[in-house]
Amino acid sequence: MEVRNTIDAENVSITPSSSTHLPSKHLKPSSIPIDTNSVTQRLQKELMSLMMSGGDLGVSAFPEIDNIFSWIGTIEGGKGTPYKDLSYKLSLHFPLDYPFKPPLIKFETMCFHPNVDEHGYIA
Repeated sequence: MEVRNTIDAENVSITPSSSTHLPSKHLKPSSIPIDTNSVTQRLQKELMSLMMSGGDLGVSAFPEIDNIFSWIGTIEGGKGTPYKDLSYKLSLHFPLDYPFKPPLIKFETMCFHPNVDEHGYIA
Protein backbone atom coordinates (compact mmCIF):
# COMPACT_ATOMS: atom_id res chain seq x y z
CA MET A 1 0.00 0.00 0.00
CA GLU A 2 1.28 3.45 -0.84
CA VAL A 3 0.79 6.45 1.44
CA ARG A 4 0.91 10.20 1.14
CA ASN A 5 2.54 12.31 3.83
CA THR A 6 0.35 15.32 4.60
CA ILE A 7 2.11 17.84 6.81
CA ASP A 8 0.28 20.49 8.75
CA ALA A 9 1.78 23.03 11.16
CA GLU A 10 -0.16 21.51 14.05
CA ASN A 11 -0.18 17.78 13.31
CA VAL A 12 1.11 15.14 10.98
CA SER A 13 -1.18 12.61 9.37
CA ILE A 14 -0.59 9.79 6.94
CA THR A 15 -3.38 9.21 4.44
CA PRO A 16 -3.65 6.43 1.83
CA SER A 17 -3.07 7.35 -1.78
CA SER A 18 -2.65 5.38 -4.96
CA SER A 19 -0.28 7.91 -6.56
CA THR A 20 2.39 8.63 -3.93
CA HIS A 21 5.08 6.43 -2.42
CA LEU A 22 6.46 7.40 1.00
CA PRO A 23 9.63 5.65 2.16
CA SER A 24 9.01 3.93 5.50
CA LYS A 25 12.17 5.45 7.04
CA HIS A 26 10.29 8.78 7.28
CA LEU A 27 7.52 7.34 9.48
CA LYS A 28 9.58 6.82 12.63
CA PRO A 29 8.40 8.91 15.60
CA SER A 30 10.84 11.31 17.21
CA SER A 31 11.87 11.26 20.85
CA ILE A 32 12.84 14.96 20.73
CA PRO A 33 10.30 17.41 22.21
CA ILE A 34 8.77 19.50 19.42
CA ASP A 35 8.71 23.30 19.53
CA THR A 36 6.91 24.27 16.32
CA ASN A 37 7.50 27.95 17.05
CA SER A 38 11.28 27.59 16.85
CA VAL A 39 10.98 25.35 13.76
CA THR A 40 8.79 27.97 12.09
CA GLN A 41 11.34 30.69 12.91
CA ARG A 42 14.16 28.50 11.57
CA LEU A 43 12.31 27.87 8.29
CA GLN A 44 11.54 31.59 7.90
CA LYS A 45 15.23 32.40 8.43
CA GLU A 46 16.28 29.77 5.87
CA LEU A 47 13.70 31.08 3.40
CA MET A 48 15.13 34.60 3.70
CA SER A 49 18.66 33.28 3.21
CA LEU A 50 17.59 31.32 0.14
CA MET A 51 15.77 34.32 -1.30
CA MET A 52 18.90 36.46 -0.91
CA SER A 53 21.34 34.02 -2.55
CA GLY A 54 19.47 31.12 -4.11
CA GLY A 55 18.79 32.75 -7.48
CA ASP A 56 22.52 33.05 -8.09
CA LEU A 57 22.86 29.30 -7.55
CA GLY A 58 20.00 28.27 -9.88
CA VAL A 59 17.88 27.21 -6.90
CA SER A 60 14.60 28.65 -5.65
CA ALA A 61 11.98 27.51 -3.16
CA PHE A 62 8.93 29.07 -1.53
CA PRO A 63 6.35 27.84 0.96
CA GLU A 64 3.01 26.73 -0.38
CA ILE A 65 0.09 28.95 0.56
CA ASP A 66 -0.20 29.33 4.37
CA ASN A 67 2.10 26.39 5.22
CA ILE A 68 5.74 27.07 6.09
CA PHE A 69 6.28 23.29 6.42
CA SER A 70 5.47 22.56 2.75
CA TRP A 71 7.54 24.19 -0.01
CA ILE A 72 7.74 24.05 -3.80
CA GLY A 73 11.18 24.51 -5.32
CA THR A 74 13.08 24.47 -8.59
CA ILE A 75 16.62 23.50 -9.52
CA GLU A 76 18.22 24.56 -12.78
CA GLY A 77 20.55 22.03 -14.41
CA GLY A 78 24.23 22.92 -14.06
CA LYS A 79 26.23 24.20 -17.01
CA GLY A 80 28.61 21.62 -18.42
CA THR A 81 26.47 18.72 -17.17
CA PRO A 82 23.92 16.46 -18.90
CA TYR A 83 21.27 18.45 -16.96
CA LYS A 84 22.10 21.86 -18.54
CA ASP A 85 19.11 23.78 -19.89
CA LEU A 86 16.76 21.64 -17.75
CA SER A 87 14.62 22.81 -14.86
CA TYR A 88 13.32 20.48 -12.16
CA LYS A 89 10.33 21.11 -9.87
CA LEU A 90 10.54 19.65 -6.35
CA SER A 91 8.26 19.39 -3.35
CA LEU A 92 9.76 19.73 0.12
CA HIS A 93 7.94 18.70 3.29
CA PHE A 94 9.63 19.66 6.54
CA PRO A 95 8.91 17.55 9.64
CA LEU A 96 7.77 19.24 12.82
CA ASP A 97 11.10 18.31 14.44
CA TYR A 98 13.24 19.88 11.70
CA PRO A 99 16.31 20.25 11.67
CA PHE A 100 16.70 17.09 13.78
CA LYS A 101 14.97 15.16 10.99
CA PRO A 102 15.57 15.92 7.29
CA PRO A 103 12.84 17.19 4.98
CA LEU A 104 11.13 14.77 2.61
CA ILE A 105 12.10 15.90 -0.88
CA LYS A 106 10.48 14.67 -4.06
CA PHE A 107 11.26 15.50 -7.67
CA GLU A 108 7.90 16.40 -9.20
CA THR A 109 9.57 16.65 -12.61
CA MET A 110 10.87 13.30 -13.87
CA CYS A 111 14.58 13.09 -13.11
CA PHE A 112 16.85 10.37 -14.40
CA HIS A 113 19.54 10.06 -11.73
CA PRO A 114 20.95 7.04 -9.87
CA ASN A 115 19.99 8.56 -6.50
CA VAL A 116 16.37 9.34 -7.44
CA ASP A 117 13.86 6.48 -7.39
CA GLU A 118 11.02 5.93 -9.88
CA HIS A 119 8.64 7.97 -7.68
CA GLY A 120 10.97 10.98 -7.51
CA TYR A 121 12.28 10.46 -3.97
CA ILE A 122 15.98 10.85 -3.24
CA ALA A 123 17.37 7.45 -2.29
